[in-house]
Amino acid sequence: MNDTHSIRAGPALRALAEADPALAALSLWCTHRDGARTMTAGARITYGPEFAALPLHEQIGLAGHHILHVALRHSARQAALAARLGAAFDADRFTLAADALVNEAVLAGDHALPRPAVTLSGLLSAVRGLEPGPAPLVNWDVERLYFALGAGSEGAQGREGDAQSYAQAQEFATDLEPDTGNPDSQGEIEDAARWRQHTARAMQAGRGAGRGIGRIGHSLADLPSPRIPWEHVLRRLVTAAVLQSPQPTPLRPARRWIATAAQARLAQTPTPGFEAGRRNRTDVPRIAIGLDASSSIPDAALGIFWAEVTGIARRSRAELHLMIFDDAIREQVRFDPSQTRLPLPTLPRGGGTAFSPVIAQAQALGAAALVLLTDLEGDPGPAPRGLRVIWATPAAPAREPSFGTLLDLGA
Repeated sequence: MNDTHSIRAGPALRALAEADPALAALSLWCTHRDGARTMTAGARITYGPEFAALPLHEQIGLAGHHILHVALRHSARQAALAARLGAAFDADRFTLAADALVNEAVLAGDHALPRPAVTLSGLLSAVRGLEPGPAPLVNWDVERLYFALGAGSEGAQGREGDAQSYAQAQEFATDLEPDTGNPDSQGEIEDAARWRQHTARAMQAGRGAGRGIGRIGHSLADLPSPRIPWEHVLRRLVTAAVLQSPQPTPLRPARRWIATAAQARLAQTPTPGFEAGRRNRTDVPRIAIGLDASSSIPDAALGIFWAEVTGIARRSRAELHLMIFDDAIREQVRFDPSQTRLPLPTLPRGGGTAFSPVIAQAQALGAAALVLLTDLEGDPGPAPRGLRVIWATPAAPAREPSFGTLLDLGA
């Protein structure tokens, strides 16, 4: 592999300076190399012999395709989702979702692509139950699209088949490799922040020029936003909840009292008053998770919910009690902290939503926290005593609960 700047991509990258200021600015932060085939891995783009055989206008569009993969950090996001889902992760489905999004954006920026090519509009039209709408780029990011194409719940297999048939018809081939870094490391977090800055400045330059990707950048739901990712917020909330404060226990004397009592006996002085020791309420902290499987929860949201269940189980050294519910608890499963693979239980579909049975059961378990993965289409009821409640919703609810912490997974 040539380790110098790409010769094959040179004409297209130079043409971007005039054709698309936003993509041209973003390309400066990418590594461009010639290689065996055209693909993206992290911030590195390689250009294969097939790229050089394309006409210049298609080279520009294909280079833009890969630059957007880098700017949107699709390699890093693929690695993070793979870490959360484990063996259930489908790399081809993720790449299909990512390619459909960037191709739709490239075409919306008035660039050409080698045909056939997957697009977001075409993919949504081909998959049963999904509609492209007038502006699909506004509504879809790569993770949401990944789950919508098949999340292991009712009806998902048909959608997966539709997506695969569409991909085959468009001669789809993967061109994205996951990042090899640790998705939870400080370096990855700082890298994400840098790319948010690069992308914001590039899109601003494109809007000022009035051409290319910059004209439609404000409508890209997949663009990195200047916020703390909700995954990190949820992890921090759960971690804070399971940090146990030692409680007084009358069955175990404090070490200090044992020492002073022994000294008093030796000195034949009065024994000091008893001082209780302190210990954690439980040897292993417990987290209760309520997974809302009522009829108001779409299948795509169930996939997001389940990804968070598995993520919480892997990241926290806590005993996990999963409750699947609608208007009552339909199934309850206990997982040990040592388990790294969580099979998806059968999910009921239908019924209303009632939170009180789940809250009462979490209190009976002595849980340190209850994470409710729900759309909040129901009455939260009165605030429970001694239980930290985290409401995790796929979108901002119509009304906020009167207690607990609300976390918008779609923000």
